[in-house]
Amino acid sequence: MASSSSASKVYVVALDDAEILLEPWTWRFALDRRDEIAHHFAKLQSERSGVWNGRVLLLNRYAIRDRVLRGACFETNFASLCAWRDWMPPDTGAYNFFVVAALQAADGAYLVGEMASDTAAAGRIYFPCGTPEPDDIGAGGAFDLAGNLRRELLEETGIELTELAAAPGWNLVRDHGFIGLLKRVTGRQTADELRQRILSNLAQQTRPEFTDIHIVRGPADLDPRMPPFVVAFLEHAWRQ
Repeated sequence: MASSSSASKVYVVALDDAEILLEPWTWRFALDRRDEIAHHFAKLQSERSGVWNGRVLLLNRYAIRDRVLRGACFETNFASLCAWRDWMPPDTGAYNFFVVAALQAADGAYLVGEMASDTAAAGRIYFPCGTPEPDDIGAGGAFDLAGNLRRELLEETGIELTELAAAPGWNLVRDHGFIGLLKRVTGRQTADELRQRILSNLAQQTRPEFTDIHIVRGPADLDPRMPPFVVAFLEHAWRQ
């Protein structure tokens, strides 16, 4: 069943699993507007030095049946994704999907990171996550959800996934063309201890993606810089 967030028209669906395969697909938006996209991305790069135009994966179709999401993704470039995100055109047949580590401390609080000023999502407050890449495709052309989750968590926090207790299944949170697949992962340390550990790791990085770590214990800690999918997941989790 889906539940609505009071913050926005998003919904949350509990999943047992998700299976996403890579397939050839032509994204007309990226082809038809390539010149506008290039101009838009050049401006973004001039403002945020950490942005580069790598290859990424977007979802082009999916269906949920018996608590399992099955879908297909395709390869495009990050410039097209940024233009799609910033312009939000009518339905283009593509979805921005991403795997998210909903990091929880032993005391029940959640931890989220504030994105650095030179990133494409500067100033936003997220759980550890990242845009899927072609390297996330494994044997048989299947997207490796667990591998993507492990990599992004380690890169952004310095924490190995194996150190955490992972909840079974996933929570899908959809906000229009954005689809987050969230896995709740819980540490053995308190929120304050985890925060200090992550901050120590960030201090050793030359260009960390997070500039600060925020502790979220309840509705009073929600921040307008959090995207709707983060707020929706937290509200859903607190109702359980």
